This record gives sequence, structure tokens and C-alpha cells, in this order.
Amino acid sequence: MKVSRQQAESRFVIQKVQPALLGLMDGSVSTMAPIFAAAGLTGKPLSAFFVGLAASLGAGVSMGLAEGLTDDGSVTGRGKPLIRGSITGIATAIGGMLHTFPFLIPHLNIALRTAYVVVAGELLAIAFIRYKFMNTPLIKTILQVIVGGAIVLLIGLYLGNAG
Repeated sequence: MKVSRQQAESRFVIQKVQPALLGLMDGSVSTMAPIFAAAGLTGKPLSAFFVGLAASLGAGVSMGLAEGLTDDGSVTGRGKPLIRGSITGIATAIGGMLHTFPFLIPHLNIALRTAYVVVAGELLAIAFIRYKFMNTPLIKTILQVIVGGAIVLLIGLYLGNAG
């Protein structure tokens, strides 16, 4: 049975792009609060780095398992669970690690400022991917992703200062 180009593109989006986007979004957003809270609580960038590394890797394993175990793909057409889970898990870990790496900079203020720029870049990249592959209007997706990310970032900063 020959698959049309539109069907192939749709399958690619549902089986590859969507799991990667899910992972990037979760990794990016879910790890921000612990990283920025750890930075504020300890005042030590390296402590924030290790919290971020642990959160990123833990979230990657968790999301990979969750995505891979949700269904076998036969009903939904979402593809093979091992591939979907691997894509989601790796993307989650990457999404969390990108804004973790600035905390290898030994000066807290520089590390924080660098991480803010990285977070903004991550969120814009996620918005662009949603725009390109999910046909979401660009302004709408930017607002959704930025607002969601800002809420989580503010939670982390608030808790980091509260301690």
C-alpha cells in the first residue's frame, strides 16, 4: 500500500516531532524551578548544576518510560513505543540540560544571566517547532510557551529567595 506524501508527513509529526516536542517542553519547563531555586538557596552555581543534571536525567527517564508505556501504537498510530519513548526521554533530558550548563560558570550572577538567555532561546525554539509542525499561529504559540515558562521560572526564583 502506497503512502501519500501528506500521510508520511503526518506520520512523521505524530511519531517523531510530537514526542520530541513533548520532551523538549517538559524538560525545559519542569527543570527550571528546581535549578533556579537551588541557585537561590545555595548561592552556589555548581550546586544548581547538579540539581539541574539530576532533574534533567530523572525527568528524561521518567518521560521516556511514560511515553513508551502509554500505548503500543497499534490503536493510535503513534509508532513503536521504544522509539517514541527514546525520542521523548532524550529530548526531555536535553531540554533540561540546556539551561543547566550555564551553572558551570563559577559566578552566580553571570550563570543566572546566561541561563535566562538560554531559557528564552529554548522557549522560542519550542514555539517555532510548534508553529512549523503543529500549525499553531506563531504569536499564539510564543505567548503560550513564554507565559508557561515564565510562571515556572518565577516559582523557582521565588522559592530560591524564600529559603
